[in-house]
Amino acid sequence: MAFEDKVLTCRDCGREFMFTAGEQEFYAEKGFTNEPSRCRECRQARKQAQGARPGRGPREMHDAICANCGQATQVPFKPREDRPVYCRECYQAQRASNGF
Repeated sequence: MAFEDKVLTCRDCGREFMFTAGEQEFYAEKGFTNEPSRCRECRQARKQAQGARPGRGPREMHDAICANCGQATQVPFKPREDRPVYCRECYQAQRASNGF
């Protein structure tokens, strides 16, 4: 399928913006069926205002202690006693050593 650049109008600011052929191809590859309704600037402003989590607000973080190095860290899930929690560095090292 051949894509061509399209001019769209932002629903927030009313300015026209380009929906490029490359962006259309990306949308098609991802299975997105709707065209963007906001320009890049308005999308970025909206993400920042919502904590980069559309519709859900900022992510709640939970304090934890790394099971490997003992360092205090924060994780985006509520830690459970029966599962180890790792800081970012130890988690990445764990993933690398397990071949993930």
